[in-house]
Amino acid sequence: MDLRRLLSKISKNWPAKMLSIALALVLFIFHRMSTLEERFFAAPLQMELEPNIVPASAYPRMIRLSIRGDAASIRSLAEEDIEPYIDLTGKGRGIYRAPVQFRKKGTAQGLDPLEIRVDPLEIPLTLDNKVSKYVPVKANTRGSVKPGYELAGFTLNPAQMLLDGPSDVMSGISELTTDMIELDGRSDDFSIMVTILNQNPLVSIRGTAMTEFQGSIKQIIGLGNFDDLPIKIKGLQERFIADWEIKTGMVRLGGNQQELELYSPPEDMLILDCSAITQPGTYTLPVSVDLAPGFRLLRREPEQVTVQIKDRG
Repeated sequence: MDLRRLLSKISKNWPAKMLSIALALVLFIFHRMSTLEERFFAAPLQMELEPNIVPASAYPRMIRLSIRGDAASIRSLAEEDIEPYIDLTGKGRGIYRAPVQFRKKGTAQGLDPLEIRVDPLEIPLTLDNKVSKYVPVKANTRGSVKPGYELAGFTLNPAQMLLDGPSDVMSGISELTTDMIELDGRSDDFSIMVTILNQNPLVSIRGTAMTEFQGSIKQIIGLGNFDDLPIKIKGLQERFIADWEIKTGMVRLGGNQQELELYSPPEDMLILDCSAITQPGTYTLPVSVDLAPGFRLLRREPEQVTVQIKDRG
């Protein structure tokens, strides 16, 4: 068949042939599209900025991604295979609208067909100069230690943190606070690691946002005065009788305030010990105190008493 006859045959009824080809192409595309699957997930937005520039306004940290492709292929995609980002390199302080772009990474690089859509398409953003400064940390305590005790003091280690953020925002930050530290029912020194709270997402804390709280808890030393306590003789031999002019005394005790308020001194709290006396005479004896556990003797009056010892006769 020569070339003329071939061209004549091809051109014969060419409108119908072209329509058939177009129809076949449409059917192929429709079939291909019908086999594609759509998947949705969110990925963290990456910021590309100058080293001394930071965001100074709120912006979405996560970008919604719509991925359409071969069903088997997109099921194998990991979320980190698509990375949304905005590129504001070369930009200084100011207000911008940046389009959201994306990079194919990992297994996504070799997939075809693969249709990717991002939401939102662009982001308004204010940029400011980056400022760094140290800020003190304040302990945030709640509750009360055990009755009769007090939080005598505490330390934080570290006691200050280095912050990075936009200059306008950083000028208004004078301190950071810790997460809640519970004191309820504590009666001993304690140490815990506690989170440092960052209330502004535009500000970052360098390093680990943790500090060690070391609390010192001490017992409150209450004072109790007990007056008109009888002074008793103890250990005197039966063949003797004793006479002493000062019959009562007082003591001042230190200890837990609540326990002191409930304490009732025994009748023989103040004692003159005569067990060593073997002969009649005049003796000056110390006044001893029968002290209850948990209390401390701060003062006693009198400290000594003169006793006359005689034969019973």
